[in-house]
Amino acid sequence: MRHKIGYRKLNRTSEHRKALFKNMLNSLIKYEQIKTTLPKAKELRPQIDKMITLGKKNTLQSKKNLFSRLESKTSVDKLSKTLSQRYEKRKGGYSRVVRTGFRYGDDAPMAIIELVDRDFQARRVDIKKKTEVKKTESKDSTKDKTKEEKSNK
Repeated sequence: MRHKIGYRKLNRTSEHRKALFKNMLNSLIKYEQIKTTLPKAKELRPQIDKMITLGKKNTLQSKKNLFSRLESKTSVDKLSKTLSQRYEKRKGGYSRVVRTGFRYGDDAPMAIIELVDRDFQARRVDIKKKTEVKKTESKDSTKDKTKEEKSNK
């Protein structure tokens, strides 16, 4: 019998597990969809639902509790401002787990965990920064080329 077994340990120490879920919570809040193994996704679902419920309260104490769990100001801001307004009328069930098959290397069951009614542009948060960096680098390199050409003449 499985009495008093409350959660999956995932073959990790308690500190490693806490850090793993903190990072996964921050990524899920930032990108609103992440791909991971099925047991991790099943363990993450109740945690993200509790975080969103806490963010909906929008009090100073709830923000302090969120920051102590997430340790990311951007995640706390997004929870308390964007996601709390999006799920204002929803009573629960803010996330879903979708099975996606098995991983190639070790045949582990994979899943996508995503927020319900998610913003599809949230996945491209970091892509814009990379393209902007490339554009500024190309402008700098053209300036350097023109300076070299002038000095060679």
